[in-house]
Amino acid sequence: MDIVLRATAMFFIVFALLRLLGKRELGQMTPFEVVSLVVMGDLIQQGITHNDFSLTGATLAIGTFAFWTVTLGWLVYLFPRLKRSLEGEPRVIVRDGKLLADNLRRDRMTLSEVESEMRLAGIGSMQEVAWGILEPQGKISFIKKERSDEPAAQQDTGATA
Repeated sequence: MDIVLRATAMFFIVFALLRLLGKRELGQMTPFEVVSLVVMGDLIQQGITHNDFSLTGATLAIGTFAFWTVTLGWLVYLFPRLKRSLEGEPRVIVRDGKLLADNLRRDRMTLSEVESEMRLAGIGSMQEVAWGILEPQGKISFIKKERSDEPAAQQDTGATA
């Protein structure tokens, strides 16, 4: 039972840590950060199981993490109001071709990061963007402005060739 209690505590500590890191950091991790997370996983395991290297101890720890993951997923499904606090919410970072600096600052993003994502989406200029939205998963969705430069219909003058 001790392993289950420690696994529960570590689950919520890791959950809070990942929420504090922010959306963008998780979406754009460097190789060093990935390795750090792997090392952190090993340290978490040691903290949860102490020196219990048994199959039972590992199964209890993994099962506890899985239980809380599924439980939080169900809570969000059953109580949609929890979604914002548990999963985050999309944030508009570009509106009508203009960066929203306050929202960028809130998620610790730079103009160059937004421009890089625009290029990956096939967008060459900020003026082409109607909406740029930072999704809870860390990706940026872009919605292009409607193009109104289609050729005007030629007027029929009634003359025949």
